Amino acid sequence: MTGNRPKVLLVEDNYMNKVLVREVLTLHGFEVMEAANGAEALKAVASLRPDIILMDLHLPEMDGITAMRIIKSEEKNSGIPVLALTASAMKGEEEKILNKGFDGYIAKPINVKKLAETVSEHLGKKGA
Repeated sequence: MTGNRPKVLLVEDNYMNKVLVREVLTLHGFEVMEAANGAEALKAVASLRPDIILMDLHLPEMDGITAMRIIKSEEKNSGIPVLALTASAMKGEEEKILNKGFDGYIAKPINVKKLAETVSEHLGKKGA
């Protein structure tokens, strides 16, 4: 049914951000699946096997940094790029986030022109 469309797992608790990201990525040919918190993300990764994960940092139940570290700690998931979605766009913040183990960074408010480009870029690095 989905063919070869890259699967994006969006881990985000803000409704408007979910709608925006889903619409933009769907228009660019991605299949978007969602999780509302870190705990749901762990289950989704195991069952859905996404090609890339967009992870909000501030989530209920389990934050995005903890969820990313658990996902990355499993060898079968270590090759899945995990991009941080965050409103922490201060100078130097991107480097701090990348140093925590994220593969990339998407600042909020989300730049719709750059969103699909950034996701594609990271999928290309993965060799997908």
